[in-house]
Amino acid sequence: MKTAFAEEILQRFLRYAAIDTMSDDTAVATKSPSTDGQWDLLNLLVSELKKMGIDDIHIDKTGVVIARMASNLDYEVPTIGFMAHVDTADDVPGNGVKPRVIESYDGLDIPLNKEYTIKVEDNEELAQYKGETLIVTDGTTLLGSDDKAGVAIIMSVANRLASDPSIKHGPLELIFTSDEETGAGMDSFPYDKIDCAYCYTVDGGKRFEVESECFNAATVNVHFSGVSYHLGAARGRLVNALTMAAFYINALPQVESPEATDGRYGYYCAHTISGTATEVDLTIYLRDFDLDILNHRIEALHLLAKSAEALYPKGKITVEAKHVYYNMAMIAKEKPIAMDNLHEAGRRLGMNLQEALIRGGTDGARMANEHKIPCPNIFTGGHNLHSRFEWAALPAMVDSARLVKEIIKVGSEK
Repeated sequence: MKTAFAEEILQRFLRYAAIDTMSDDTAVATKSPSTDGQWDLLNLLVSELKKMGIDDIHIDKTGVVIARMASNLDYEVPTIGFMAHVDTADDVPGNGVKPRVIESYDGLDIPLNKEYTIKVEDNEELAQYKGETLIVTDGTTLLGSDDKAGVAIIMSVANRLASDPSIKHGPLELIFTSDEETGAGMDSFPYDKIDCAYCYTVDGGKRFEVESECFNAATVNVHFSGVSYHLGAARGRLVNALTMAAFYINALPQVESPEATDGRYGYYCAHTISGTATEVDLTIYLRDFDLDILNHRIEALHLLAKSAEALYPKGKITVEAKHVYYNMAMIAKEKPIAMDNLHEAGRRLGMNLQEALIRGGTDGARMANEHKIPCPNIFTGGHNLHSRFEWAALPAMVDSARLVKEIIKVGSEK
């Protein structure tokens, strides 16, 4: 039987998951948040926070909500932040989500619809949740546990603290961001509105995994300019931008692609392409835990462009690279309070926390590197993120909330 706290987390997650918040990386340059649905969820969170009696709220025009809970201690302790993002990815449709609750999982494969099934053989974590509550999709969209599970966890903890003044805590900041999935969510973050000495993103995966190290990331935009000619008179004149782009993509090392790497190995990923025989735009994602190797990849793309131009005379290729976020491990080591308190909280709860690598990034990675605020990542119980096979385990969500509450308790001690 679910506890009242577990039921609250579940109902919040279901409510948030049903709101269309898929972000749009093609719109971030001109609109923030990139989609209106993200405001729908942010505004709902503000309304719910006010109903809890939390009125010190900053609503930033860029799509960030910061709610502050004053300390109820008679001594000073550092402010702690907890952060989650409201947007969902677009790898598969992230809107129109219809979450389905499995109240007592039977340990077997989970049919989503006539075409798609979550297979036990592909999801070894399922075995530990037999008899427990799971949330799955209908097979047509992702679920959105990344990161609406984190939002539900933070909101449920906030409600518990606000409704029970006997629970002692220091000053807290609850931060909800937008457009994390596009990499642009922290571009205009209002750092002048926060005071937290350390922070946690609640944006992780399987139960008991915590993370303080992530990729360095860069986005590279490559533009190919060809030479247009009537196809009947093209010999020696036409330079096909599509052919140039195909050559360029095929030259990327396949052994250094997302599908061929894991662990600490980085990669090149041709992500989007659009255009015609005359003009083509290509976006490449670069990731690596070692910044020097990441920068070497950027240089390799510049050299590849020169080689392609030599093979396609009169064709032109421009390469523009931008670092998106950096590995947050250095800040975590320089300011160990966040990880120390996290592990102490886990120890007190009897949780065997396991440190893992983030083969991606979080808003916390940018906070760490741009404002020197350590920001480790806490699990939410989501699996198969960004896919129609996504599922979330309610017991893991509850454990995440318990860990958040215990971190607050540890942080409140002298």
